[in-house]
Amino acid sequence: MAKPVLIGRKLGMLQHFKEDGSAVAATVIAAEANVVTQVRTKERDGYSAIQLGFGRAKKRERLTKPALGHLKDLPPLRVLREVRLDDIAGFATGQEIGVDRFQPGDRVHVVGTSKGKGFQGPVHLHHFSRGPKSHGSDHLRRQGAVGSGTTPGRVLKGLRMAAHQGADRVTVRNLEILRADPARAILVIAGAVPGARNGIVMVRKA
Repeated sequence: MAKPVLIGRKLGMLQHFKEDGSAVAATVIAAEANVVTQVRTKERDGYSAIQLGFGRAKKRERLTKPALGHLKDLPPLRVLREVRLDDIAGFATGQEIGVDRFQPGDRVHVVGTSKGKGFQGPVHLHHFSRGPKSHGSDHLRRQGAVGSGTTPGRVLKGLRMAAHQGADRVTVRNLEILRADPARAILVIAGAVPGARNGIVMVRKA
């Protein structure tokens, strides 16, 4: 059987007290039942995978017509993610996948989109040292030299400069599930996971 995979929504963080009284930082993920919206096979598609849907829209009109056509005879789902699996036996279109596939003590990988920080300078982004503050200096938080005037006479590729920070796909590995509550469709995972509150994350058994 393939390893469990689930799409969820990050609710926030809290303290979780273990049986020995120790407190650990934990993240709460709301993971209402995912729906298998498509099953891909090696014979037809060249690879095996399943597509999961998450987050029911309040009205079908909120989705585009191509999305509604793809989700024919299925609930209007706002988030679709495809997961490659070696074994797709036991999966069928329309099948629901819930929190009950995970147990406390399981180790999982969590994939999410990190918080976007916008366009940042080299001091914030790469932790460069600042320039002097006195004697008329205008290089307080600027970058220094970026290339040579002679050989090779150009700016080398990969040089650390000001750039956009955050909003990247990030995977945090081997986090422990502290609690799985199928009745409330909630997972409590030890540690922090990428993204802001209400961000979409994917939980996959390690």
